[in-house]
Amino acid sequence: MTQHLAAPAAAPTTGTHTGWWRDAVIYQVYPRSFADGNGDGMGDLEGIRGRLPYLKELGVDAVWLSPFYASPQADAGYDVADYRAIDPMFGSLLDADALIREAHELDLRIIVDLVPNHSSDQHEWFQRALREGPGSPLRERYHFRTGKGEDGSEPPNDWESIFGGPAWTRVTEPDGTPGEWYLHLFAPEQPDFNWEHPAVRDEFRSILRFWLDMGVDGFRVDVAHGLVKAEGLPDIGAHDQLKLLGNDVMPFFDQDGVHEIYRSWRQVLGEYDGERVLVAEAWTPTVERTANYVRPDEMHQAFNFQYLGTHWDAEELRRVIDDSLAAMRPVGAPATWVLSNHDVTRHATRFANPAGLGTQLRTAGDRELGLRRARAATLLMLALPGSAYVYQGEELGLPDVTDLPDEVRQDPSFFRATGQDGFRDGCRVPIPWTVEGSSYGFGDGGSWLPQPATWGGLSVEAQAGDPGSTLELYRSALAVRREQPGLGAGEDVEWMEAPEGVLAFRRDGFVCTANTTGRAIPVPLPGRFLLSNEPVSHGEGVVELPADTTVWWAV
Repeated sequence: MTQHLAAPAAAPTTGTHTGWWRDAVIYQVYPRSFADGNGDGMGDLEGIRGRLPYLKELGVDAVWLSPFYASPQADAGYDVADYRAIDPMFGSLLDADALIREAHELDLRIIVDLVPNHSSDQHEWFQRALREGPGSPLRERYHFRTGKGEDGSEPPNDWESIFGGPAWTRVTEPDGTPGEWYLHLFAPEQPDFNWEHPAVRDEFRSILRFWLDMGVDGFRVDVAHGLVKAEGLPDIGAHDQLKLLGNDVMPFFDQDGVHEIYRSWRQVLGEYDGERVLVAEAWTPTVERTANYVRPDEMHQAFNFQYLGTHWDAEELRRVIDDSLAAMRPVGAPATWVLSNHDVTRHATRFANPAGLGTQLRTAGDRELGLRRARAATLLMLALPGSAYVYQGEELGLPDVTDLPDEVRQDPSFFRATGQDGFRDGCRVPIPWTVEGSSYGFGDGGSWLPQPATWGGLSVEAQAGDPGSTLELYRSALAVRREQPGLGAGEDVEWMEAPEGVLAFRRDGFVCTANTTGRAIPVPLPGRFLLSNEPVSHGEGVVELPADTTVWWAV
């Protein structure tokens, strides 16, 4: 049934400035795990809408919503069957309209996820392609190929799925015979679009306009580096392709042809008022290649995955910060900073483990150490010039849940014979709102993934008003960031002399010092104390930086 919506609510204007995204703090909501408004155990748009005042009080500028589109949920909504419909598990278009309007009334902007690399195998186009068989015009909108070998029983090339196993699945044709193969860089339920086909390009420009007409303020573009494949779909020949990802240009990732697509999208956004934005999820070998996505006529931001994967080490952090700022400067784009998201281990757990274990971990590690480092890393991130991303629950210091039983796991990579280990579920467990009650206030019907028994003590209710809590640290940091002229905006830092293991940099009226070592280190007193993640004492002209501590100073 068609739902008729009134004109969209105006985007925030109070206190905003040209290029709001340049220093924005953007909060990622994973809808199924944020808040459950109807008591079915699954988070939804109604639940998110009810918690918008919390996000306003936290002090963020915008909310990024992971996918809520109609989907069979083979990959948590990243397999979209209808890009213009809300999945019933999350609500309706009327709920989305209400959410956007109320966010704007609170001066919060809304960014929605867009998944253009692939659709669901239940998408109307793909289903028609299967029904109509070889030669169907609909098959040209995906990557259908005949297999290798005399009987076509081998995949068309040697590409591997990111989730493990071959990146090709063979279909059974309408007459019941084994037939062509289709490409899916992720799960078999996620066939890749053929972006050389004009109908695909036209369709997504139409989808952009649909959501812009609804009033959204921008799009986070999933797998932005993956849309265009190398001509001829050549073999790679590597024995372990997954180890090459992010280290080299692959024939299915970071092809130069993607930039023509984003230039056309930027033109679509230019048709609308209110500074709408495009944000690239682009895994590239270098920050210099990432910068290609944010040239003046393309996207506005790109995620800084090099920073996300950096260890808690002063020398390594300084190198990545310098490289990131240097790469963005020539294209005039802001750097972005992120420590956690829905695809990687939360940084409170990552920093609780020895360096070098990657972003997917099996062990909880040293919880106290991990939380202390995570809080320090957050203050460092929020002191850098550019835009910062916060993943839901990190403001509570939530760790990954590393002991989920196999029978409750949902991550599709867990069910593949090879590839990732399926530990993304650990960072997707519903967040706690209250000390007690059903699912700690997440909703009245339990939670779709089990929450640890200790999470009541980490809830919003338990931490609110406690000056030593992680929640109040985030609230204070975001308030100072908003009020301090030298924070957020800008494109550079001035490094100061500091002992080994300590980062110290100056910005306009502000100094940040970060001790990444496990011991206290004395440094000259830089200015007037503003904020720190651990108690700090100082005497005449000298301050003792505790282990794993970041301190903000006004100068």
